[in-house]
Amino acid sequence: MRSFLVAVFVLLAGVAAGAIPVAAATADPQPPALVPRPASVEPAACEAPRSLDRPLRFHGSADHAGFELLRERWVALGIPAPAYASPVASALDVFVYTNPGKLSFPDPHGYRLSVRSNLISIFPGDAEASFDAMMTLAQLPERRGGHWVLPCVEIVDTPKLRWRIVSDDVSRGPFPTMRYAKERIRTLATLKINGWSPYMEQVVVDPRYPFVAWPNGWTPAQLHELAVYARRFHVTLIPEQQTFAHMHETLKWEQLAPQAELPHGYLLAESDPATYQYLEPLVKSVVAATQPVPFVHLGSDEPIDLGRGRTPRTAQVFADHVKRVASFLPPGRTRPMIWDDAIQQDRSILELIPKNTVVVTFHYGAEKTYKPYIDTIASAGFAQMVSPGAANWNEIYPDLGTAYANVGGFVGEAKGVRGMLGMFMTVWHDDGETLFEATWPSVAYAAATAWQQGPVDDATWHRTFARAFFGTGDARYASDLDALQAIRPMLRTTPSDPPDYLFWRDPFDPRVQSRARPLDLAGVRTRAEAVLAHLWNASPPLHPEAAAVMKLGALRYDQLARRLQIGKEARDYYDDARSHATVLGTSQAYRSLAVAKYLCWELRDGLANIEPLYAAAWRHESTQPGLDHMLAHYRIGENDAQRCADRIDGVMREDYLRKGTVPPWDEVMSSAR
Repeated sequence: MRSFLVAVFVLLAGVAAGAIPVAAATADPQPPALVPRPASVEPAACEAPRSLDRPLRFHGSADHAGFELLRERWVALGIPAPAYASPVASALDVFVYTNPGKLSFPDPHGYRLSVRSNLISIFPGDAEASFDAMMTLAQLPERRGGHWVLPCVEIVDTPKLRWRIVSDDVSRGPFPTMRYAKERIRTLATLKINGWSPYMEQVVVDPRYPFVAWPNGWTPAQLHELAVYARRFHVTLIPEQQTFAHMHETLKWEQLAPQAELPHGYLLAESDPATYQYLEPLVKSVVAATQPVPFVHLGSDEPIDLGRGRTPRTAQVFADHVKRVASFLPPGRTRPMIWDDAIQQDRSILELIPKNTVVVTFHYGAEKTYKPYIDTIASAGFAQMVSPGAANWNEIYPDLGTAYANVGGFVGEAKGVRGMLGMFMTVWHDDGETLFEATWPSVAYAAATAWQQGPVDDATWHRTFARAFFGTGDARYASDLDALQAIRPMLRTTPSDPPDYLFWRDPFDPRVQSRARPLDLAGVRTRAEAVLAHLWNASPPLHPEAAAVMKLGALRYDQLARRLQIGKEARDYYDDARSHATVLGTSQAYRSLAVAKYLCWELRDGLANIEPLYAAAWRHESTQPGLDHMLAHYRIGENDAQRCADRIDGVMREDYLRKGTVPPWDEVMSSAR
């Protein structure tokens, strides 16, 4: 990372040269919607804010990656594209020069941004801070009086936590295309996330066992390409290569199965030297592909099978594994990271592992306090990062309420703790079905919480997020997020079932119907359809794919509740037909059977209508093989619904019209399942 200090002067002319009139400039002003919120944002006195009706001209020494993202955002918003210009002061809007002796910012990771009618200046502490200042400038334009303007402000800013990392599960199904992985990095960078950590089980192609990573995988060359690309945007690619548990996709292969703790299991056997003969080249190839890198995450979470097979479950065994794999890293340059769950269960491990180990403390629920977890690591003198979660796994749309409470509480309590290096925000895809584009509200909330001195204002968060992320003042986007957040608690059962589980269950299952009985299904659908009314044809200027996934989430919530309604309604119509089957001179039985059949068709059509929308959202992000696996759910659900309709049709023709009888529902449906 470059070690120079940059001062950026944007020389703006007065009203005659493009500043808008005072009356127009002061009409309906709104405070800047900035994510993250800088430490200090103060209005500055000026004659008028600078109009952006014509392109701003930047000196060529401006941070090129920051300029690229700023330009990309402004063009999407309809602001004339800024451009580089020749270094002639009278011809420039943006003048850049280096003067470290006089213009250095006291915090190397902070910056000062001053916007005036005739002058904009940025004083950064280092190159990354210069980029971060550009990301703030990118978000500053506002609509006033029908014009885009830059408001006059004085911003002093520095991050509260040095490392702000997003852990990205690329191992459970949704595997990003190279194009989308780069798009993801760029979007993270705009939020001042400075670390991206792909979570990898069977991801890196190992030439010794090329079949392990098939059909999804990055070659070391591709991983290197992503690492270099990320550094361009001041994001460090921090690889997480699992090395202990969660290794079934490797151990299911017969050539590697002998290294498993249990037959074709999930845990590598620490007691088998072949384990480390396998791991050493793999880990070293990952490190080589991503160097220089300050950390490599070695996983090692949830070693549940340790002690169940041929290796004893002791603190020493766990520590020996960590030490052995950590020895594969470049000494003195790259620190090992591990998850904290084994440590929280047996604190004696801390006495046995290397002191340069960074412990990633992960806890995902909305708890009253996270201090006991944090203090366990801090009191032992280890560096750590706290790891909240996006609450997106096994969800139709992320559980925003839980995510916000988890992030706000956990990261908030981490600030100021001795040895605290930062935040390691996690996005998981446990069911293989969830979409990364759905996680941006949670990820942006985490980015803001880790950067800001104080907490995010939950009451205004969705409005702030929508304006900054979608680039629009349309309040309906915030209302859509409010509705999606409100729907999730309405679907809680006892014990709680993930909505994705409920979505795919047989709606006629009496156990599911029993759980659905106390739910406000009409309320769920009313809220979901309010979102659909807006998003059906709406597309924001920025990140339209994230809005499309919000629409998909609302549609699936609506369909989930409708499926549970149909599970009762179709059965009720069928039972009504059965009770009237022997009543002469009435067509009620036939009519009720017909309605029950139509409702099964509705189940089929509901899934068939969602399927192409889901497939399109998936293809925007991820490679095809994982989608083929997920579409099996749609095919099975559609086929089950069609068989349901066909069985009822058979009852109408074979039993009712010919025999005047309607057999019991369970007898008919047993052959349809």
